[in-house]
Amino acid sequence: MVRLPAYAPMLAQLGTLTSVQGEDWAVEMKWDGVRALAYIEDGAVRLMSRNGKDITPAYPELQLMAGATGRHPAVLDGEIVAFDEAGRPSFGALQPRMHQRNPAAVATLARSVPVTFMAFDILHLDETSTVALPYTERRELLEGTFTPGFRWQVPVWFTDHAQRAFESSRQLGLEGVVCKRLNSPYRPGRRTTEWTKIKNVSAIEVVIGGWRPGSGRRSGTIGSLLLGAHDQRGRLLYVGHVGTGFTQAMLADLHERLAPLERADSPFAETVPREHSRDARWAEPRLVGEVQYAEVTGDGLLRHPSWRGLRPDRSPADAVTARLLHGGRTGDAAAG
Repeated sequence: MVRLPAYAPMLAQLGTLTSVQGEDWAVEMKWDGVRALAYIEDGAVRLMSRNGKDITPAYPELQLMAGATGRHPAVLDGEIVAFDEAGRPSFGALQPRMHQRNPAAVATLARSVPVTFMAFDILHLDETSTVALPYTERRELLEGTFTPGFRWQVPVWFTDHAQRAFESSRQLGLEGVVCKRLNSPYRPGRRTTEWTKIKNVSAIEVVIGGWRPGSGRRSGTIGSLLLGAHDQRGRLLYVGHVGTGFTQAMLADLHERLAPLERADSPFAETVPREHSRDARWAEPRLVGEVQYAEVTGDGLLRHPSWRGLRPDRSPADAVTARLLHGGRTGDAAAG
C-alpha cells in the first residue's frame, strides 16, 4: 500500500507585471480562499493547511473528491474557495467555514455555504513524487489524472498573457493572478520568484496584540483591533488599528477568542500611540488576521485598513513588517 509523504506548499513572491513578461511564463487566476494540500488515498481525502494543520473536518463535501483520481493515490495543491451570489470568490463567505469543527454546524454550513477545491498542481502520484517535473509537465499530469466534479475543478491557465489575464481578474472581481515559470519545478516550503503573484489589492497578515472597547451600537464588544507585525529581529511592532470590515458575528467571535488571551501589558516592542492605546485591552499575540489597506505611512502604519478575517492557516511568524507592500519600517518590499 502506498503511503503518501508529507509536503509543504510552494509559496509565491509578490511582484509586478513587468517582471513576468515573455514566453517563459504561465498565468493562473489567484483564488481568494484557503490554501490546502489534498492527500487522496484509501478512498478518502485529507486536507492540510499551509501551516500544517488538518482541516479535513471543516469541509466534508470535499470527501467526494476521493474518486477524482481514479483510485490513484495523489497529493494535490489548490485553494478552497467559497463563492458569493454573483459567482465571485468570497473570503468573507468562507470565514465561518474556516473555524467550525462541530459536525452538526459544519453540515449546516456545507449546505448553505458550500466550497470548491481549485486544484492547480500535483506533487505526488502513485509511488512517485512529481515535484522535480517542470510546471508544464505537472499541469499536463494533473489534467490527465484529476477529473473535475461538482465541488472540485482544475482552473485554466494561460501562456504569455499576464497583462490581459490581470485585467480580466480585475474585471471579474478576482484577487489577481499568479505567474509561474514554465520550466520551474515545485519547491516545497519555499517562496520564490519562479511563482510571482500580482494582486489587485494590498493586503497583509497581522497579529492581534489588543483591542479597544466599542461604543454606541458596539458597546460591550470590540470597537477596534490593535495590530502588529514582526520585524527582522522578531520584535512585534505596532502597525495600526482597524475598526471597519467587521460583521456582528465576526465581532462576537473575536471577543470570545481574545478573552482568554488577555494580558496586563502591551505585547508590542515599541510604545503604541496614546490615542490608540487609551483604554486598550492587551492580548497575547497568537491570533493572526488579514487586512486590506490603502498604503503605509512614513512611520510604518497602515492607512485606511479594513478587516478581512482571521487566518487560522497562518502562524504569528508569518506576519512580518517586510511584507508591507509599500515599504514600512524595514524598507523591504517582500511579498506576503
